[in-house]
Amino acid sequence: MHVQDSIKKIYFATSNIHKFTEVSNILSKYGINVIMVRRKILEIQSDNLIEIATQSLYNALKSGTKTPLILEDSGLFIRSLNGFPGPYSSYVYRTIGLNGILKILEGVEDRQAEFKSVIAFADKSMNIKSFIGVVKGRISYEARGTYGFGFDPIFIPNHLSKTFGEMPPQEKNKYSHRAKALMKFINWSLKEINK
Repeated sequence: MHVQDSIKKIYFATSNIHKFTEVSNILSKYGINVIMVRRKILEIQSDNLIEIATQSLYNALKSGTKTPLILEDSGLFIRSLNGFPGPYSSYVYRTIGLNGILKILEGVEDRQAEFKSVIAFADKSMNIKSFIGVVKGRISYEARGTYGFGFDPIFIPNHLSKTFGEMPPQEKNKYSHRAKALMKFINWSLKEINK
């Protein structure tokens, strides 16, 4: 697959303004203008983030969303809970929230967790490629911070003492799973352009 022209504009299918802002801030540093496409996209039920993101991207393309197009799916995977909430993170956040996860983990010593992000990309020829970003860390004992969104206030990346919720966006983007997936996408697209 070749990216014919340097990507200057990309569509991002999401209804999450926080994700849009994060992605837009990262890609703007590389001269890429991100346009939000607010469209309810049918999401399959699966334990596999790549499968979910790729199928959601296919569904967005079938509905006529313009290309080049990206779509992102992510999840918080807690080791002592066998990877829960994983791909169901947004539902779990909406239903039991931060306090619900902290309650489930009361008395649990193993608080290791990881955030995973998958960026699915479709070029103008509708070829699809996916990029995975992972950040390992642990669940805090209480929610801390007002930055970010979702489970950010209870997730502490390894070798750090702050939660994502305590980090302003520029700091979070140095470590986040979403930033790592986006950097893989950027590095790939630069290589493809130079082929």
